[in-house]
Amino acid sequence: MLSIAKRTAAGAGLLLIMPVAVWVSGWRWQPGQDSGWLKVMYWITETVTQPWGIITHVILCGWFLWCLRFRLKAAVMLFTILAGAILMGQGVKSWVKDQVQEPRPFVIWLEKTHHIPVDEFYTLKRKDRSDLVKAQLSTQQNIPLFLRQHWQKETGFAFPSGHTMFAASWALLAVGLLWPRRRTMTIALLLVWATGVMGSRMLLGMHWPRDLVVATLISWALVTLATWLAQRFCGPLMPPPEERQEIVEREQNG
Repeated sequence: MLSIAKRTAAGAGLLLIMPVAVWVSGWRWQPGQDSGWLKVMYWITETVTQPWGIITHVILCGWFLWCLRFRLKAAVMLFTILAGAILMGQGVKSWVKDQVQEPRPFVIWLEKTHHIPVDEFYTLKRKDRSDLVKAQLSTQQNIPLFLRQHWQKETGFAFPSGHTMFAASWALLAVGLLWPRRRTMTIALLLVWATGVMGSRMLLGMHWPRDLVVATLISWALVTLATWLAQRFCGPLMPPPEERQEIVEREQNG
């Protein structure tokens, strides 16, 4: 358990570099940035947003199962553990959001520029909030249409970031489960992807840096437990002897 915790903590530390740096810098989100760059950020965030998030989840589950090469029973157990870790993270996220009730950056901006009190905004039902955002921003040409539509769909609370928890959980699962198999390319790609998702949430006006930091820490705790469960019930994470030669050859060719 300790070795797993150390491994996943190292991954969490890498993920925390960007949001902590932004937090310390005192950066504050403002609308009106380059729409082309925001479009890229939007598509990165969409890899986690429904329905694309489900596709991402299924693809990653399949890839993890292939990399670990467990037998059928162990593979089914691993699939259950992976899905459980992601779903539990989203459940914790929803509970914390309801308790903390922190407004999103774009909602604060609406209060300052369109005189919509934050308290009144969040007393509305979700559909009414969406309609209000649409009406208030219908003539706001400096806000790209895709971003306005995204805001209309995402009118909930900010703290912590559910998108970050999803992406960070998968990145940390890669560190926890795939590092013994030396799947370094997969780990690196997922860490970069998760960092991109985190950055997109701030640049799109959806989250504050602290939302990302706390989401990453929650993900780390859940993933550490999930990795231990996988090792306990699915079998050792270290590769069998016949696979070690393949790993050596892969590292030499890489």
